[in-house]
Amino acid sequence: MMNNLRGAYTIWYRDMLRFWRDKMRLIGAVVLPLLFLFVFGSGMGSMMGALSPGVNFSQFIFPGIIGMTVLMTSFMSGVSVVWDREFGFLKEVLVAPISRASVAAGKTLGAATIAVIQGAIILCFAPLIDFSLAPATVALLLPSMFLLAVAMGSFGVLLATRIKTMEAFQAIMPMLTFPMIFLSGVFYPIEAGPVWMSVISKINPATYGTTIIRQVALRGVPGATFDLSLFGHTMSLWDNVGILAAFAAVMILLGMHSFSRQE
Repeated sequence: MMNNLRGAYTIWYRDMLRFWRDKMRLIGAVVLPLLFLFVFGSGMGSMMGALSPGVNFSQFIFPGIIGMTVLMTSFMSGVSVVWDREFGFLKEVLVAPISRASVAAGKTLGAATIAVIQGAIILCFAPLIDFSLAPATVALLLPSMFLLAVAMGSFGVLLATRIKTMEAFQAIMPMLTFPMIFLSGVFYPIEAGPVWMSVISKINPATYGTTIIRQVALRGVPGATFDLSLFGHTMSLWDNVGILAAFAAVMILLGMHSFSRQE
């Protein structure tokens, strides 16, 4: 048991060291969300005005941009599994005297931790768009971001165990990432879209993560949480948490199982 915990910690620590030493990776991951927030948000905001009393477009997409940052970072972190396989490091890890489930857990936690750090950096820009965040709200946002990060990180790790080359990973991941982002309610209220788009969005697990973050961030603004409705039922915060947690649990179990079949 202790060997497995130590193994998972070592995998997590290695990914954190690689992230800390690669400053350009950090800068690149933060610049894109900020471009969406300030360029897209300012441009569209002037045309769309207030989406609800007290919430303009920039303030509406700010929680969505946080969700997008967490999603992209955690999901794309699966590339490290493919990278390690191509350079032979993964084979050395898999023959170590630890369970392969602990390797999957370490990779998932590493991806989730990095994603939360980058999402927290985006939080620092809230005053620039006149978005007020109380300490209690930030304290609730961090675990919300972590849940989304674990769900998407475990999904990315699962896919990475089935992808053999970096070229295939780079081709497949954008095809999955961008539809999940644009259909998760980052840039528009889900219920305001066409019926077919609303249905697809509610199948998308990232929708529930984005909605959780928005519900927490806008909880002090009456009528501005833009709740989801599923089968005629208005989804509460805990309903969304339950769905995302269930998805994360399934992805973690499938990722661990897939790692156990690695050669």
